[in-house]
Amino acid sequence: MGQGQKKNKLLVPEANKAMYQFKYEMANEVGISNQIQGDYWGHISSRDCGAVGGAMVRRMIHQYQQGLAGQQPQTTTTTTI
Repeated sequence: MGQGQKKNKLLVPEANKAMYQFKYEMANEVGISNQIQGDYWGHISSRDCGAVGGAMVRRMIHQYQQGLAGQQPQTTTTTTI
């Protein structure tokens, strides 16, 4: 992943890999994953990058609110017991 001028730091550094995967999952949902070449996002428009960030925030807020309501958060994978 290119570092560039990135100044944001994760509060929980161990979550780096999960956040990286989450970003690409949201890019897929927004429909721009086919435009990303490797880890380079430099040619993606600010509007599209903002859409990915907005989708990430909406998903995180939704999961937090579900936790407050005592519900199980929705995930994209299913497990069978």
